[in-house]
Amino acid sequence: MRARRSTSGLPRAGGEATPGRRNPLGATTGRRSRVRAWPAADSRRRTAAKERAESDTLQQGVRYRRIFVALLGVIVAVSAIVVLLGTVGLLAENRSRPLTPAEQNQYKQEEIARRWQAWPATGVFPEEVKYLGLDRAQQYARRVGIAPETECGKGVDASVAGVLESHGCVTMLRATYIDQTASFVITVGVAVLKDEESRVSATEELTQDDRVGVLPVAFPGTVTERFGVDQRQRTGWVGAGPYIVFSTAGYADGRTRAAIPPEEILHSELWPAAKSIGNQIAYFLADPPKVPPCTQGNVC
Repeated sequence: MRARRSTSGLPRAGGEATPGRRNPLGATTGRRSRVRAWPAADSRRRTAAKERAESDTLQQGVRYRRIFVALLGVIVAVSAIVVLLGTVGLLAENRSRPLTPAEQNQYKQEEIARRWQAWPATGVFPEEVKYLGLDRAQQYARRVGIAPETECGKGVDASVAGVLESHGCVTMLRATYIDQTASFVITVGVAVLKDEESRVSATEELTQDDRVGVLPVAFPGTVTERFGVDQRQRTGWVGAGPYIVFSTAGYADGRTRAAIPPEEILHSELWPAAKSIGNQIAYFLADPPKVPPCTQGNVC
């Protein structure tokens, strides 16, 4: 007698498995369904929230990028304006323009003040210097030699040295001349002061004593070799720009000041010639230069 099929789907008695039941669509109940399961509602919310967060992050990045680009543009624009203004200002400053009266005066002062260095020694002390002789006849003094540059205190008498040094004397230049007849010996000394104001202050303190001033310079083997301190007949000076030009003169034959009668000194041609030579050298040094009309030459 056959055992009845169990209606519950359980194994039959004896251990045999009962075939699986079929669902209405024909699939066996023991196999995985091929139909995709729909996501749960909370899963859709999480996905939507994630998408919104990603969208917000993207929008924030876009906003930051726009702000950065805008700031960068502002910086570039400001930099360009600064460079442009600087360039315009530089061009305006460097462009050629007429010199002001103050600039013209400064140009003259600087040009005159540097001549003792810019010019050669033969420029400061020319080989020949014009002077006026008897009856105002034009004559020429000839340069015998140029002494080495020396300290101001070593080129003048002690009383004069103190004045020069107290006003910042820079250096002393000296040269010796003879007149056209080779009868007179003249030493010219150029004291270089810091500026014209210093020179004016110094000359206000110099005495009018014609026995002191520049020390003479003699050159052995020439007609000047007997010209020394005792042979000085007179001394004097003249101011020109930042320079004090000293002159001292004596006789080429070596006569001392004490040996010359006072009346001969007063009526001699010696001192007018020496004074004229010193004035000529002062004129050369302080002659106002030609000033260009514009900052960059003759074209404004």
